[in-house]
Amino acid sequence: MAKKPEKKQPSTTGHSWDGVEEYNNPLPRWWLITFYLTIIWAIGYVIAYPAIPLINGATPGLLGYSSRAEVQKDIDEVNLRNAPLTERINDLELAAIAGDEQVGEFAFNGGKAVFQTFCAQCHGSGAGGSLGYPSLIDDDWLWGGTVEDIYESISSGIRDESNDYTRFSSMPAFGADGMLGKEEIGILASYVSALSGINGAGEAELAAGQELYLQSCAACHGDNGTGDRFLGAPDLTDAIWLYGSDMAALSETITNARAGVMPAWSGRLSESQIRQATVYIHSLGGGE
Repeated sequence: MAKKPEKKQPSTTGHSWDGVEEYNNPLPRWWLITFYLTIIWAIGYVIAYPAIPLINGATPGLLGYSSRAEVQKDIDEVNLRNAPLTERINDLELAAIAGDEQVGEFAFNGGKAVFQTFCAQCHGSGAGGSLGYPSLIDDDWLWGGTVEDIYESISSGIRDESNDYTRFSSMPAFGADGMLGKEEIGILASYVSALSGINGAGEAELAAGQELYLQSCAACHGDNGTGDRFLGAPDLTDAIWLYGSDMAALSETITNARAGVMPAWSGRLSESQIRQATVYIHSLGGGE
């Protein structure tokens, strides 16, 4: 019977650790070639394309490729295709944009994109607002809800000191500036709360509150508390309260005043984008 051939012992590297030797099994040639090719490709990529970070950017690469330039090229192509509609939006009266079927649809979709990008962070994705940020879907507008009013608010902003035409109103800080004491502020807050039917204060308290109100608040909010849109003074007789209607919130408002800021978007957005946003917001149901 023939003997089985003895297995050939693989060669070792000659290294030994505690009696354990390391086999000398070289990698397959095809694998090594592939590995070296990837190194060559990586070096070529670094030379040809932007790759190595520097202090103020990255190496530009011999090909001069720029992903930003590529995106800008796509944007420019889209803007070129939409140019006729954009020009039409700028030429039409604001109130007439929504009535033009083609332009109105384009303005609505474009305005929605502008709103979701620049406005939703404060007013919410559904434009319902939140504490300190007004809802755009009700019919309570501090500065008016016509399409022209909305355009002006977006364009010039609210209390944006960087814009010379910004809408501006300033409520006195009656407590912080020492014009009213803590007790008087409590009485006034109780009266203001009663204007919208929230607080059932007694007759004596209401009479004292009314006197304080007529002396300190009526000049802006009106004798009956219905507000003044020309001044940006809110209506105090409805159930819509930007900063809350409980006694603590009302006392805080009277004591330290409120002065929210909305940025002016003229100069940040194009005229067409502002008009598109105006059309979209006006269409949400709260516009007048």
